Amino acid sequence: MRKHSVMIAGHRSSVSLENAFWVCLKEVAGRKGQTVNQLITEIDSCRTGNLSSAIRVFILLEGNER
Repeated sequence: MRKHSVMIAGHRSSVSLENAFWVCLKEVAGRKGQTVNQLITEIDSCRTGNLSSAIRVFILLEGNER
């Protein structure tokens, strides 16, 4: 589990995720031409639960679409 500070809509937030999710998040952001912060901001704008869970679900769904 790794904790990173990210900027979401101009505010710092901490996100804790397993290493594998950070690796996938960086890969997806790169494919989309975004930074990790931009991708997390996008995920944050659509979420209903907590951010770490929303990121995990996003990564799992992204993997299923490939």
